[in-house]
Amino acid sequence: MELLDTNLKNQVLASMMRIIDEDRKIILAANQKDLDAFDRDDQALYDRLVLDDQKIEGMIQALEQVKGQEDPVGLVKEEREIENGLRILNKTAPFGTIMIIYESRPDVTIEAAVLAFKANNRILLKGGKEALHSNLALVDCWHKALAENNLDKDWIQFLQMNRQEIQDFLRKPDQQLDLIVPRGGERLIQFVKEHATCAVLVSGRGNNFAYLAQDADPEKSIRVLLNAKTHKISACNALDKILIHREHPHLPALVAKLQSELQKAGVEIWADDSSKKLLPEAKLVEDQAIWYEEFLALKAVIALVDDDAEAIHKINRYSGGHSATILTEDGQLAQKFMEQVDGAAVYHNASTRFTDGGAMGVGAELAISTDKLHHRGPLGLKQLVTNKYYVYGDGQVRV
Repeated sequence: MELLDTNLKNQVLASMMRIIDEDRKIILAANQKDLDAFDRDDQALYDRLVLDDQKIEGMIQALEQVKGQEDPVGLVKEEREIENGLRILNKTAPFGTIMIIYESRPDVTIEAAVLAFKANNRILLKGGKEALHSNLALVDCWHKALAENNLDKDWIQFLQMNRQEIQDFLRKPDQQLDLIVPRGGERLIQFVKEHATCAVLVSGRGNNFAYLAQDADPEKSIRVLLNAKTHKISACNALDKILIHREHPHLPALVAKLQSELQKAGVEIWADDSSKKLLPEAKLVEDQAIWYEEFLALKAVIALVDDDAEAIHKINRYSGGHSATILTEDGQLAQKFMEQVDGAAVYHNASTRFTDGGAMGVGAELAISTDKLHHRGPLGLKQLVTNKYYVYGDGQVRV
């Protein structure tokens, strides 16, 4: 595919920064149309849908940040010359065309597309119908920026298709399609994986766990847990399940304090058979399916475990492979936990809310990948390229 000059790509991003700022009122008015039509029963989805001046500033900052990052295309990863004189370079290269399917969050139209574009990919955007007006206004900004720099609008396309049309497109696309990134719940991800005929990079469910080891510091632990659970309930890095070592020396007081602080924040607490005696007012977990559930709500399960091994086993069995944290003062135990827990990000004495490109210093992110192939964790600019071998010879043939 055509490789755009870095300066040209950066000029498009500079145009976008100005155009979004100029079109701020248009964008907010379009978003209000979406909000007015939305059923607020799903608070987490509503929160993701809302645009305001702060979120628009966040879009502009994301554009500026990516503009300032090194172009990831054409970098030499490896170079060698072999005995027959062939010179072989392994260089980064664009995927080609990336399709991003997402629900509710219109800021993805900017923050994901800017990464894919800077990495020299063409982008197909399929946003949810609940954010249609917002997305169309933002895509219009992209098209203005592309036209202003004499580039075809097809570099960034917005697809308005119903479910059947998307299914047909995934099975038999009418244009080049090299990679699909679904951003949303498990139903969306499974739908894409079932019907797609090209590579799918999964931004999986959260269902994140915290484990309070036998020596966990109560004050530090509660501070971390409150942040992980309540800081932003609609985020995929929010906490859902809390496991506590049943031999913790201050177990009753710790559980009582944790319950009190979570309830002050409006969190609905659930207990299983292991913790119900300590949490008599909590709802009882009767359906084991709840252990697989990503809540995206002010809801948490608290349970006791017999030892560290049980905690690790439980996390690996039920979690979405996204984020998990251990609260302990034992560095060796923390290392064991972090090595054995199967997740994109593992933490020691810190909130799971840091699984985010900006918070981790990666910059703007397209998604949090829970896949093990290609890349795991925040998908930043450097991760939106593949590789290609360049082989230079002078008439060599293989014998």
